[in-house]
Amino acid sequence: MTSHQTTQTMKPATAAKKLGVYLEATPAEFQEGVVSRAELSALQADPPQWLQDLRRNGPHPRPVVAAKLGISISGLARGGITEALTTEQIDALKAESPEWLQKERATQAEVRKEAVRIKEKNAERGDQPR
Repeated sequence: MTSHQTTQTMKPATAAKKLGVYLEATPAEFQEGVVSRAELSALQADPPQWLQDLRRNGPHPRPVVAAKLGISISGLARGGITEALTTEQIDALKAESPEWLQKERATQAEVRKEAVRIKEKNAERGDQPR
């Protein structure tokens, strides 16, 4: 019996998500092809210039925009941000610091505090003998 190793591939959208880049901003050959796991690993290990530029300057996908602003993806939507933003646009938003962004950052800080509190509470419960 011979075992044949099939190459696992993914759609460009999945690969872009794993690379943390906005698919529509990637080169046409990336968008139109399929990406193997080996190719994805190679892109992560030694990113080509286009990937370095996208990661540095954008446009960035919503999860990256939200992380750079310190808010949730839902917070982006509540703030009216539905499209990809460049690093320059994100920096401008930070500098402008509109009221909705301040509110979303405060909300995100509360969510993080609550998550830590719950984690600590669960850890205490796990340490106590029953």
